[in-house]
Amino acid sequence: MDDINFYLDKGREFHGDVCPGIVIGTRIALAGMKKLGMDPKVKNRDLMVYVEIDRCMADAIQAVTGITMGHRTLKYKDYGKFAATFLDLSTGKAVRISAADSQREPPKTDNGSKLNMERMVEDLIQVPEEELLIIEEVEVDIGEHDIPGFPKYKSYCEECGEKILDRREVIFDGRTLCKACADGPYYKKIRVN
Repeated sequence: MDDINFYLDKGREFHGDVCPGIVIGTRIALAGMKKLGMDPKVKNRDLMVYVEIDRCMADAIQAVTGITMGHRTLKYKDYGKFAATFLDLSTGKAVRISAADSQREPPKTDNGSKLNMERMVEDLIQVPEEELLIIEEVEVDIGEHDIPGFPKYKSYCEECGEKILDRREVIFDGRTLCKACADGPYYKKIRVN
């Protein structure tokens, strides 16, 4: 394994500290890139990653790999799992890596209390990869409107008038709507200017 401390420092700089989630995310990122034959020290323009949780692990993967939502190379799937899928856009090869069940819960001391954070971090750094991670080759069916680059399609919501990119519109009763107008927004408008 590359010097993990270099990558943990990247995670610390991005996230603010090194916690167990940063260690697991760093280890997942390094394993995923290794399986795809990619060097984490080099900008990998063909790398796309799907993260399955919106926690520290996702920050570590972003810090180590350099993928971002703005470049459309970071995709979020709200599964609530410590897992990520790494896809090489040039070859189509993909690997999904998840934390083994035994590593999801912090280890306990003899008296049943949780170990302190520093001990958990050190334990996660030292545990062998085959005990920490589950690595599976997978296939990813990525649609043309999910590929990085300029939007290939745009439409407008017939209810609110806002632009919708990348085929994210919904056809409801023959009308083109954004998802907020079709399903209800996550926000509530207080005042319209």
